[in-house]
Amino acid sequence: MTSTAEDLRDVRPRRQQMSLAVAVAITLPAIFIRVASLSLGHPGDAVVFGAAIVGAAFLLSWAAEVAQLDISAGLAIAVLAFIAVLPEYAVDVVFAGKAGSNVAAHGASCLAPGSTDASPCSLALANMTGSNRLLIGIGWSMVVLVAWWQWRKRGRRQATVALERSHSVELAFLAVATAYSLTLPVRRTITLLDAVILVGLFAAYTWRIARSPAEEPHLVGPARYLGRFSKSGRRTAVVSMLVFSAAVIVLSAERFAEALVGTGSQLGVSEFLLVQWLAPLASEAPELLVAGLYAYRLNTNAGLGTLVSAKVNQWTLLVGTLPIVFAITSASHHGLPIDAAQREELLLTAAQSAFALAILSNLSISVREALALFSLFWAQFLLGAVLPGSAHGVERVVVAIVYLVLAAGILVRDRRRLPGLLRDGFLASHAELRSRV
Repeated sequence: MTSTAEDLRDVRPRRQQMSLAVAVAITLPAIFIRVASLSLGHPGDAVVFGAAIVGAAFLLSWAAEVAQLDISAGLAIAVLAFIAVLPEYAVDVVFAGKAGSNVAAHGASCLAPGSTDASPCSLALANMTGSNRLLIGIGWSMVVLVAWWQWRKRGRRQATVALERSHSVELAFLAVATAYSLTLPVRRTITLLDAVILVGLFAAYTWRIARSPAEEPHLVGPARYLGRFSKSGRRTAVVSMLVFSAAVIVLSAERFAEALVGTGSQLGVSEFLLVQWLAPLASEAPELLVAGLYAYRLNTNAGLGTLVSAKVNQWTLLVGTLPIVFAITSASHHGLPIDAAQREELLLTAAQSAFALAILSNLSISVREALALFSLFWAQFLLGAVLPGSAHGVERVVVAIVYLVLAAGILVRDRRRLPGLLRDGFLASHAELRSRV
């Protein structure tokens, strides 16, 4: 494994050991409480089990990076793609399962008995829409703004982050997933047919990416430290971290989800908002921090490319699994119900994806475009604060329309470039992609 002078300076054993120890330590209280069948009350449980998911997600991300040194490119991509959505998947599966169980127990109703805020069906979609919008509104814009700040510190006037042509594959599949997602807001359910299409799209994406040649990963932080172990030591560490982290997430997901809902009811805070934003912040934190670190080191292609790939995973695999879990737990072939508010959420999420994809259709994103993504992400909350209660939900539709109008304008302007991008993404060989600038 080759190392640059900067890489070698990054390997500070004590600091990296401390990072690993802290990540493990914050999972231990949740394990103890879960095994001992204790409770700290809803707010306390939310903090403890949320912290455990964050710690486990960090361990997963480091282990997944190091695993690329020892397994084939195709298997690495399949494993990494699943790991990337595992924390969100675990929380979403809990709510989708509860929704299905309620339908099985109470007939056609998806409402939880005694619920005054949101149904389990709504909560199942809330975490998915929140994590998808956070990934773009915060993640993509963060990479550009951090890199721009670093360029300014170094006296450079560069204000655009560019992706390598090989990322046309992710963008092409994201384009298909986004186009399909725009049909979901007009539905009343996300069906098993939708699941087949979306999971099939993810499988096709994985197969396409798996054909790319293996490349030595650029490891940083604790992953770089672990990557310098002997082969047997490295593999033992990776397997141990993967198994431990997965176990922590499985043990914590249900209690975390229940604690969020209970906290909302107990404190008078919308449980829907807690599930939509607090839970994704916990599960997305490691991925966002890793991307931010790449941007800080001006490895912007890796930072933004990682988040684009994660968006493909979430918009296909994560969404596609929800109706499957619902069907299994409800013992039916019915799709996951979508209420009026969730159709607005899906519209806003799909529209944001369309705008972000339109921006990246030229394989670059400027500081101005990043600020637009960031500002529109927050506009929904600001509009929600100033609009009267009777107009609840209007802010989502308004911002979604703005996203779609801007996306249409960019796509019309760049219409001659799009066929080439799609051809590269679906048909060009990886050698051909890498031969282009």
